[in-house]
Amino acid sequence: MYIAIIAENNKKELMAQFCIAYCGILSRHNLCATHVTGKYISDATGLEIETVLAGSSGGTEQIASMVSYNEIDLVFYFRNTDGAEAPSEAEVNLLRLCDVYNIPVATNIATAEVLVTALDSGNLNWREFINPRSEYNMKKRKV
Repeated sequence: MYIAIIAENNKKELMAQFCIAYCGILSRHNLCATHVTGKYISDATGLEIETVLAGSSGGTEQIASMVSYNEIDLVFYFRNTDGAEAPSEAEVNLLRLCDVYNIPVATNIATAEVLVTALDSGNLNWREFINPRSEYNMKKRKV
Protein backbone atom coordinates (compact mmCIF):
# COMPACT_ATOMS: atom_id res chain seq x y z
CA MET A 1 0.00 0.00 0.00
CA TYR A 2 1.01 3.61 -0.53
CA ILE A 3 0.87 5.63 2.67
CA ALA A 4 1.14 9.42 2.86
CA ILE A 5 2.41 10.99 6.07
CA ILE A 6 2.00 14.63 7.06
CA ALA A 7 2.61 16.19 10.46
CA GLU A 8 2.29 19.85 11.24
CA ASN A 9 5.10 21.43 13.26
CA ASN A 10 3.85 20.72 16.78
CA LYS A 11 2.96 17.11 15.82
CA LYS A 12 6.22 15.98 14.18
CA GLU A 13 7.60 14.43 17.36
CA LEU A 14 4.34 12.55 17.97
CA MET A 15 4.37 11.29 14.36
CA ALA A 16 7.97 10.16 14.74
CA GLN A 17 7.09 8.28 17.94
CA PHE A 18 4.14 6.66 16.16
CA CYS A 19 6.37 5.59 13.27
CA ILE A 20 8.99 4.20 15.67
CA ALA A 21 6.30 2.15 17.41
CA TYR A 22 4.93 0.76 14.14
CA CYS A 23 8.15 0.71 12.11
CA GLY A 24 7.85 -3.01 11.41
CA ILE A 25 4.43 -2.60 9.82
CA LEU A 26 5.25 0.61 7.96
CA SER A 27 8.46 -0.84 6.51
CA ARG A 28 6.40 -3.28 4.43
CA HIS A 29 4.66 -0.45 2.57
CA ASN A 30 5.57 2.47 0.30
CA LEU A 31 5.77 5.69 2.25
CA CYS A 32 5.72 9.29 1.13
CA ALA A 33 5.69 12.39 3.27
CA THR A 34 6.00 16.12 3.14
CA HIS A 35 9.70 17.01 3.11
CA VAL A 36 10.47 18.00 6.70
CA THR A 37 8.19 15.34 8.18
CA GLY A 38 9.71 12.68 5.94
CA LYS A 39 13.26 13.62 6.91
CA TYR A 40 12.34 13.75 10.59
CA ILE A 41 10.75 10.29 10.49
CA SER A 42 13.47 8.78 8.31
CA ASP A 43 16.17 10.03 10.68
CA ALA A 44 14.28 8.63 13.69
CA THR A 45 13.37 5.25 12.20
CA GLY A 46 15.58 4.46 9.23
CA LEU A 47 12.44 3.99 7.11
CA GLU A 48 12.75 4.69 3.40
CA ILE A 49 10.42 7.60 2.66
CA GLU A 50 9.84 9.38 -0.62
CA THR A 51 9.47 13.08 0.09
CA VAL A 52 7.50 15.77 -1.69
CA LEU A 53 7.74 19.51 -1.07
CA ALA A 54 7.43 20.88 2.45
CA GLY A 55 3.81 21.29 3.49
CA SER A 56 4.10 25.08 3.51
CA SER A 57 5.57 25.02 -0.02
CA GLY A 58 2.89 22.89 -1.66
CA GLY A 59 3.59 19.39 -0.31
CA THR A 60 0.08 19.01 1.07
CA GLU A 61 -1.28 19.93 -2.34
CA GLN A 62 1.05 17.37 -3.98
CA ILE A 63 -0.28 14.64 -1.71
CA ALA A 64 -3.86 15.78 -2.41
CA SER A 65 -3.10 15.44 -6.12
CA MET A 66 -1.74 11.93 -5.54
CA VAL A 67 -4.98 11.08 -3.72
CA SER A 68 -7.05 12.28 -6.66
CA TYR A 69 -4.93 10.21 -9.06
CA ASN A 70 -5.51 7.12 -6.85
CA GLU A 71 -1.83 6.89 -5.95
CA ILE A 72 -2.39 6.92 -2.16
CA ASP A 73 -4.13 4.21 -0.16
CA LEU A 74 -3.91 5.62 3.37
CA VAL A 75 -3.14 9.03 4.91
CA PHE A 76 -1.74 9.85 8.33
CA TYR A 77 -2.17 13.61 8.87
CA PHE A 78 -1.44 14.81 12.40
CA ARG A 79 -2.75 18.38 12.51
CA ASN A 80 -2.25 21.24 14.93
CA THR A 81 -4.94 21.17 17.57
CA ASP A 82 -4.27 24.39 19.43
CA GLY A 83 -7.06 26.20 17.56
CA ALA A 84 -4.95 29.30 16.96
CA GLU A 85 -5.29 29.02 13.19
CA ALA A 86 -8.17 28.01 10.98
CA PRO A 87 -7.49 24.99 8.76
CA SER A 88 -5.70 25.94 5.56
CA GLU A 89 -7.35 25.57 2.18
CA ALA A 90 -4.84 22.80 1.34
CA GLU A 91 -5.75 20.89 4.52
CA VAL A 92 -9.47 21.14 3.88
CA ASN A 93 -8.99 20.08 0.25
CA LEU A 94 -6.87 17.04 1.20
CA LEU A 95 -9.45 15.85 3.73
CA ARG A 96 -12.26 16.43 1.21
CA LEU A 97 -10.43 14.42 -1.44
CA CYS A 98 -9.89 11.56 1.01
CA ASP A 99 -13.66 11.53 1.51
CA VAL A 100 -14.37 11.71 -2.23
CA TYR A 101 -11.97 8.86 -3.07
CA ASN A 102 -12.64 6.76 0.04
CA ILE A 103 -9.11 7.00 1.37
CA PRO A 104 -8.81 6.15 5.06
CA VAL A 105 -7.30 9.13 6.89
CA ALA A 106 -6.13 9.49 10.48
CA THR A 107 -5.81 12.96 11.96
CA ASN A 108 -4.86 11.79 15.45
CA ILE A 109 -2.79 9.02 17.00
CA ALA A 110 -5.79 6.99 18.20
CA THR A 111 -7.23 6.66 14.69
CA ALA A 112 -3.75 6.10 13.26
CA GLU A 113 -3.27 3.13 15.60
CA VAL A 114 -6.60 1.64 14.53
CA LEU A 115 -5.67 2.00 10.86
CA VAL A 116 -2.10 0.70 11.16
CA THR A 117 -3.22 -2.37 13.09
CA ALA A 118 -5.99 -2.96 10.54
CA LEU A 119 -3.37 -2.64 7.83
CA ASP A 120 -1.21 -5.23 9.60
CA SER A 121 -4.08 -7.70 9.98
CA GLY A 122 -5.19 -7.35 6.34
CA ASN A 123 -8.39 -5.47 7.06
CA LEU A 124 -7.59 -2.71 4.56
CA ASN A 125 -7.10 -5.09 1.64
CA TRP A 126 -10.30 -3.82 -0.01
CA ARG A 127 -8.11 -1.15 -1.64
CA GLU A 128 -6.33 -3.88 -3.59
CA PHE A 129 -9.56 -4.58 -5.44
CA ILE A 130 -10.38 -0.99 -6.40
CA ASN A 131 -6.85 0.38 -6.83
CA PRO A 132 -6.01 0.28 -10.55
CA ARG A 133 -2.28 0.00 -9.74
CA SER A 134 -2.78 -3.07 -7.54
CA GLU A 135 -1.19 -6.34 -8.56
CA TYR A 136 -4.67 -7.83 -8.78
CA ASN A 137 -5.91 -5.23 -11.25
CA MET A 138 -2.67 -5.16 -13.27
CA LYS A 139 -3.01 -8.92 -13.85
CA LYS A 140 -6.65 -8.45 -14.79
CA ARG A 141 -5.73 -5.88 -17.47
CA LYS A 142 -3.13 -8.15 -19.06
CA VAL A 143 -5.67 -10.93 -19.62
